[in-house]
Amino acid sequence: MRAVVFQGEHEVDVEDVDEPQIEHPNDVIVDITTTAICGSDLHMYEGRTGADPGMVFGHENMGIVEEVGDGVDTLTEGDRVVMPFNVACGFCENCENGYTGFCQNVNPGFDGGAYGYVQMGPYRGGQAEKLRVPYADFNALKLPDGDEHEDSFALLADIFPTGWHGTRLADLQPGESIVIYGAGPVGLMAAYSAKLQGASEIYVVDRVEDRLELAEEHCDAKTVNFEEEDAVERIVEMTGGGTDKGVDAVGYQAVDPEKEAEEDYDPARENPAIVINNLIRTVRATGQIGVVGLYVPEDPGAPDEMAAEGRLGIDFGKLFEKGQRLGTGQCDVKRYNRQLRDMIIEGRADPSFVISHRVDLDEAPEMYERFDNREEGFTKVLMEP
Repeated sequence: MRAVVFQGEHEVDVEDVDEPQIEHPNDVIVDITTTAICGSDLHMYEGRTGADPGMVFGHENMGIVEEVGDGVDTLTEGDRVVMPFNVACGFCENCENGYTGFCQNVNPGFDGGAYGYVQMGPYRGGQAEKLRVPYADFNALKLPDGDEHEDSFALLADIFPTGWHGTRLADLQPGESIVIYGAGPVGLMAAYSAKLQGASEIYVVDRVEDRLELAEEHCDAKTVNFEEEDAVERIVEMTGGGTDKGVDAVGYQAVDPEKEAEEDYDPARENPAIVINNLIRTVRATGQIGVVGLYVPEDPGAPDEMAAEGRLGIDFGKLFEKGQRLGTGQCDVKRYNRQLRDMIIEGRADPSFVISHRVDLDEAPEMYERFDNREEGFTKVLMEP
């Protein structure tokens, strides 16, 4: 079967690989109908995570159940499903408590597993024609038959729940104001989630104009381009002292407008701590901050020695002084995906506005390159095997 295979830094190819097989009675094999490129995939694509050549990428996957293991009770051939990017067992202590992003059984020596991602277990990715899904009764979310809402349902694998998770880590309440740093796919989903949850004011900070326009049009957000003005000063001024809540949807590859380099996205412009520090300054005293932007314990491409070891220069004294709280960590997708699915079905939510491209899987190398270059008009790429 065809699959997107990592070759090395800034290189992926579509190659023929062995088809997945049922390995355990609780497995199913899914015929992939839609898979997506995620910003997290770019970390591996750029050589920032230690991914090995030969790895099949893809943790945002949906499709049709093709084959069912003997131990699977709730799924049958022909079921349409979407899989959380988390691989989880469903019965460890963390899973029982709803922390499916930190399953204790699927990845020995590490809390948490995922499809097609470095250090997240032995699970091949779904940027391919087929995918093996372990613990399938627990991990596969059933969808209505047919192809309605295909684009929106595909986003249930990761970015819609992750954006929602950012607002929940920040404990956003109806009528409160919130700032989201980052207008990439997750940032846009956080802003959209804030709108759905009744935020009174939504502020979005980025520097890519077409993404800021999406935030304005679909999320009713007020936007700030941090390359053109000081985002902290502007938002504190507009709110009369700061927002109630905040979300970091950027992570460790944040661009510092004070740094110069030959290219916009040169690592020399990175400042891994800048977004968290800006949030501490932007959110009012006693406010809460949700961090869903990716941070890593090791980064071989970091701009300095400290960041290479996953350590950041965070203004903890200011955080303490303001009595703020931080919530962090990858999204426990199953905590939210069922209710978000039902909101899509009932027409209460349509996150598909974030999708900019739907292409054939064979176009993956070009899509990775253009998405990594942050070309205008590239927000979210879906692929059809």
